Amino acid sequence: MPCSLCNCTTRFFESVQEREYVQCTGCRAIFLSPEYYLSPQAEKYRYILHNNDVDDPGYIHFASPIINQIKSDFDNDSKGLDFGCGTGPVITSELEKSGFNLTLYDPYFQPNNKVLKNTYDFIICCEVMEHFQNPLQEFKLLRSLLKDRGKLYCKTGVWNKKIDFQGWHYKNDLTHVIFYSKETLEWLKTSLNFSALNICDDLIVFSA
Repeated sequence: MPCSLCNCTTRFFESVQEREYVQCTGCRAIFLSPEYYLSPQAEKYRYILHNNDVDDPGYIHFASPIINQIKSDFDNDSKGLDFGCGTGPVITSELEKSGFNLTLYDPYFQPNNKVLKNTYDFIICCEVMEHFQNPLQEFKLLRSLLKDRGKLYCKTGVWNKKIDFQGWHYKNDLTHVIFYSKETLEWLKTSLNFSALNICDDLIVFSA
């Protein structure tokens, strides 16, 4: 199948637990073959099982790199969007304690498409981009929602050649259908005209 990001050819990558993965020869993204995607109903059910309690200290700590970076980059009168917020919008909850005003969007749990007609100073995409079945479409949308000098804060597991894919826990979630490498992120930065890309161990920031 052609790559759903850069449209280059893909080749067989790995077969794990009767699921087949391919890798793009161009941007180096890894994809679960679409025939193994969950149905929307099954996908939503798995999301409901995620324990994203807004008062869970462990999850707050997990999300803290994004929370702290936003507090460093923006005043609390800035306009933010929590894209793919899920059942427990932890980052929004924590930022609101500091006076930030955020809008929630999630295709299953906060499906208000009207909020996708506005623009934002910053967008949060925490543990969301690995679920994108149409990643180019989703990233084009996110780019269009950013104001000039806005920032897109992402968090996902980034694959590299040192990782044993067979043993990598991140691919075990059946709703994870795309895995990004540094090359993939660089391709997104260039192709969607982001001005900068900062890849840290626990945070990815695209700047408009």
